[in-house]
Amino acid sequence: MWSHNQWQHSFYGSGTKPGERLARYAQVFHSVEGNTTFYASPSSSTVNNWNSATPDDFRFTFKLPSTITHQQKLSHCDQLVSEFIHLMEPLHQKIGLWKIQLPAAFTPHSLPILERFIDRFPKHLPLGVEVRHLGFFDKGEQEQKLNRMLIEKHVDRIIMDSRPVFSAPPITEAVIEAHNNKPKVPVHAISTANTPMMRFIGHPDMASNDAFFTPWLTKLETWVKEGKQPFVFIHTPDNVEAPELADRLYQQLQQRLTLPDLTPICPEPPSNQLPLL
Repeated sequence: MWSHNQWQHSFYGSGTKPGERLARYAQVFHSVEGNTTFYASPSSSTVNNWNSATPDDFRFTFKLPSTITHQQKLSHCDQLVSEFIHLMEPLHQKIGLWKIQLPAAFTPHSLPILERFIDRFPKHLPLGVEVRHLGFFDKGEQEQKLNRMLIEKHVDRIIMDSRPVFSAPPITEAVIEAHNNKPKVPVHAISTANTPMMRFIGHPDMASNDAFFTPWLTKLETWVKEGKQPFVFIHTPDNVEAPELADRLYQQLQQRLTLPDLTPICPEPPSNQLPLL
């Protein structure tokens, strides 16, 4: 995300208007998850505004609409796909990955449907798939079929690491909500194409995430040295401190790889006044 009211003073600064948040976000971070497209397609003017607000090297990773992935279940949806891709055309050069997020009800028996959908998807557009049915995580024949197919099609398997948030005791409303809503699936750190993506759902205590970061630092370093372009998206239970946690991981990664410094998160000194939200 790039719009969170509680980031107004911690990240954006009181001088940043809501319509300027994406431009400010893009001054610090290199990519963003476009989750809003899962729920509703934006207007063409909104797409153009997103393009104008971001530099040429910024990358969006948009979810395909739920009408395609959940309602139509990837079947009989060519027109819906065509309309969505056409709508997003101004941003095509800034797309890091188009994301297929599948529900847990999408089982290994439906793998041929996924393969047919991938075959019909525009070949020049980068694609990633996030599965949630546990049958895709058992390291058995069904998972092997999925991985082989994605490797053959040059499609990335999106990785969800929700271990940090599930290691937190459910004593706050945000953590309880995360435990109820976030998928709890095994972490298989596999790269099936050239743009591996990892979604990290963090522990509310910043330092408690470091132990979970450690193996990812090694994996990210390996992928970068192999010439791949990994995408990493950091969440916290309520996302209030997600920018700071992302910065924490980035600083640790800088100890392994030569990376430019990020623009400082906080744009202005903290004020003693209560924020106006």
